[in-house]
Amino acid sequence: MDLRRRLILIAACLAFAVVALGAYVRLSDAGLGCPDWPGCYGHLVGVPDEAHEQAVAVQAFPGKPVEPAKAWKEMVHRYFAGTLGLLILGICALSWRKAARAVRSPVLPTALLLIVAFQALLGMWTVTLLLKPMVVTAHLLGGMTTLALLVALALGERRQAAPPVPAGIKPLALLALLVVVGQIALGGWVSSNYAALACPDFPTCHGAWLPPADFANAFTLHRELGQTASGALLSLEALTAIHWSHRLGALALTVLVGLLGFRLVSAPGWSVWGKGLLGLLTLQLGLGIANVLLSLPLPLAVAHNLGAAALLTATLALNLRLAGAHSRMQAARAVPITGFARR
Repeated sequence: MDLRRRLILIAACLAFAVVALGAYVRLSDAGLGCPDWPGCYGHLVGVPDEAHEQAVAVQAFPGKPVEPAKAWKEMVHRYFAGTLGLLILGICALSWRKAARAVRSPVLPTALLLIVAFQALLGMWTVTLLLKPMVVTAHLLGGMTTLALLVALALGERRQAAPPVPAGIKPLALLALLVVVGQIALGGWVSSNYAALACPDFPTCHGAWLPPADFANAFTLHRELGQTASGALLSLEALTAIHWSHRLGALALTVLVGLLGFRLVSAPGWSVWGKGLLGLLTLQLGLGIANVLLSLPLPLAVAHNLGAAALLTATLALNLRLAGAHSRMQAARAVPITGFARR
């Protein structure tokens, strides 16, 4: 295994860890554990633990009480994310070497590096703009995109024969992937607006199948946390609209991914993929329901975020596998025609 491939595999695993840490920081209310960026109360390494350090920090950042436990959570996340960024920089540099460019295009690693650079800006804005929902959600999507591109790079390093593609599976798999992405965006919007417990019951919401909901204010993007665009407090009806939309998205995802999984289970050579998708879907639905009924315990909430990352990875990997299998089938069909034409 060459250095580039090893770095890609390590970076993909680290990206999962960064996603988990990001969720842990957000869900444990430590997103503003450090009021500045990239350091923490002016410390690039560590946080103000000692009494004299905390006294200096309070003077430098008035109105920002020092909470070392939250600050450490935020800084550990930054250290992991920074390490991931350096790994991706190395992958990109190796991809531009002449020998590497002769085999694979460096476009995807370069795009990945640009996304990570923008992700760093989003991390800064998350702090400086005080957890603005649009920025926090974009930061989550950036992390998921980074993970997805690393998975795509890792799969691009492998060359495996694939069984015949069942009829109608490719468009269904693509639609399932798009719905997973949309559901992750909705989940990020739920989390960034602290709407996870806006509906405390299940399967209904406040005892109703159509609860009172304010969709207009719920999905206004340019606003501050907990406020409408006009500056008024965000109502329970708006939070309900956010939460209920995520549940409706979960219903659509269940239908599409479930249908895809059952189709694959009965297709020769694709049974493992189908069982994997159905297993991840079942786990993710169970975690979502448990989070509501158990009032969002932190371990389950973080696991729900990781479940979303795993489902994204699985559906993306499946689409790449299907695309590769389809391309090989097309090439195989073209060989006899080409050979006949040369005679």
